[in-house]
Amino acid sequence: MLLPAIILLPLVGAVICGLLHARGGDARKLAGPIASSAVLLALACSVALFLRLGESAIVYDGFTWISAGNLHIPFKLTFDQLSGFMALIVTGVGLLIHVYSIGYMAHDEGKAKYFAYLNLFIFAMSLLVLGANLPLLFVGWEGVGAMSYLLIGFWYDKDEGWPAKAGQKAFIANRIGDAGFVIGMFLLFKTFGTLDIATIAANPTAAAGTITLICLLLFVGATGKSAQIPLFVWLPDAMAGPTPVSALIHAATMVTAGVYMVSRMSFLFAQSAVAMAVVATIGAATALLAATIALVQRDIKKVLAYSTVSQLGYMFLACGVGAWSAAIFHVGTHAFFKALLFLGAGSVIHGLHDEQDSFKMGGLKKWMPTTFVTFLIGGLGLAGFPLTSGWFSKDEILWKTVNFGQTAGHLLWGIGALTALLTAFYTFRLVALTFFGEPRFDPEKMHPHESPKVMTVPLVILAVLALFGGWMGIPPVIAENANWIEHWLEAPLAAGTAIWTGTHPHAGHQGEVMFMTISSVIAVVGIAAGFALYRRGPERLAGLTRRLGPAHALLLGKWFIDELYELFILGPLALLSKAAAWFDLHVVDGVVNGIGRSCRRLSDLSGRLQSGHLQHYALWMAGGTTVLITWVIIQAWFQG
Repeated sequence: MLLPAIILLPLVGAVICGLLHARGGDARKLAGPIASSAVLLALACSVALFLRLGESAIVYDGFTWISAGNLHIPFKLTFDQLSGFMALIVTGVGLLIHVYSIGYMAHDEGKAKYFAYLNLFIFAMSLLVLGANLPLLFVGWEGVGAMSYLLIGFWYDKDEGWPAKAGQKAFIANRIGDAGFVIGMFLLFKTFGTLDIATIAANPTAAAGTITLICLLLFVGATGKSAQIPLFVWLPDAMAGPTPVSALIHAATMVTAGVYMVSRMSFLFAQSAVAMAVVATIGAATALLAATIALVQRDIKKVLAYSTVSQLGYMFLACGVGAWSAAIFHVGTHAFFKALLFLGAGSVIHGLHDEQDSFKMGGLKKWMPTTFVTFLIGGLGLAGFPLTSGWFSKDEILWKTVNFGQTAGHLLWGIGALTALLTAFYTFRLVALTFFGEPRFDPEKMHPHESPKVMTVPLVILAVLALFGGWMGIPPVIAENANWIEHWLEAPLAAGTAIWTGTHPHAGHQGEVMFMTISSVIAVVGIAAGFALYRRGPERLAGLTRRLGPAHALLLGKWFIDELYELFILGPLALLSKAAAWFDLHVVDGVVNGIGRSCRRLSDLSGRLQSGHLQHYALWMAGGTTVLITWVIIQAWFQG
């Protein structure tokens, strides 16, 4: 019963926190410890199953929860190497964020409701990764979407309702992607007669065109959930929610659901060169586009948000070149250093009384030493500094990409390398603006301070993981057979890997040292440039900003993609809706109301005939008789 307990424990915690919220008063203070305990127990179950896991998956096959015609969907959970790794990330990083939230939300009146939502999110995300069939996975998929909406808009009355609008934007963007996912599932069932993932994987043969269409439809769902072009616009605005929400949902877990789903279905994607090319191209384009936007952002959370979009692009680039284990490896390392950076940003915002503009910070390392050191470690991981966790996973993606093919592989590698340079630059631009130079705030009016232990201890734990977590994927060029994560994920990803490497044989490890060195140099150059230019604040670069002119305005305007959507999609849809409303009101309702008015007038007229006076009836009878006699006489006259 350990496997279903991973799902049920957070659900029970959510129910208890909901009851505490309803009760009110001092009882709400218990919500944080109770919610954290529920996730701690779920983590313990995950660890216990992880240690027991052998070559075969651990399966819980419960009741049939959908039965309609030929469709039978059991409540079936699978704990294998892939879902087990993801479960550890969800519950492990989730636990640290729950503990951090106890301090961050200490003075918020709605904290019990907040922790109920967090527990429900862990419940839904666990169901997503452990579900053995696509409908069950999809229930978790929709669950994390619903919780994302509630958590993004948690402070719905703040900033003129902006969090509520951001939550709606996230919800709608995800629904667009989910429509593709649902149609893909319909086509899967029509093609294979089942939606059980293991059953389809055992015999995944079908017409090439059908496989491609299924994969593209599933990928549409992934672009919504994992914020890829064209559905990435929701994630940066989602920073309107509490900062721990950004760390949990939009860095460590939910946004990686698309990467997990594509990797889980790798046995299908690997059969379609078209689908793989689309995944790789969209991933590379998203990585570069988001990195360029992050270069000029001032909001500390917005920089990290666009960085998340960019890193998700890296993961899909890995999927598109058949480097499935590298994609999941980066999911893990990214969870460590990006959750650390978001929580570090939350510590800065907490210490500066809700200030988020990095141009109004500076010199904070003096007041917030623990936050500074841990944020610096997270920044090194994101920038891909040698021997940090991000360096290992990012280098593996770039190496697998360059081996993809002569032309396509080198082009994609070039995009990935440029993105890595920009990532290192904007990361240490943010580090310099936040923690170095002279304070750009008034110390007499604002008193920055270090966060309490309940917030800094999770930072320290994540910093250790961000530093050393990459050693689970040591490349063979450093130590043969030391890439634990690749060997660990070999069984669940074997089918997709075998199909793809059979048609795209990778080169050996010759040259890997050279490309590893290039990656390291790129990271160091980007770090040095970002720090050197911004360590004394943004003022000295004002002239450069003016000279860049339109280019800077383009990036600051986020390539005006939101405006283009407004002009070409949302605007026309609004006009169409107004036209439909006018047609409904004046034409459809007009016809219906006109018929109703005619019937009423006719009834009024007939009502007048029924006066109830006998002399009126006699008069009508006499008149009618006269008309009939006249008609008979006229007919007889014409006939005679």
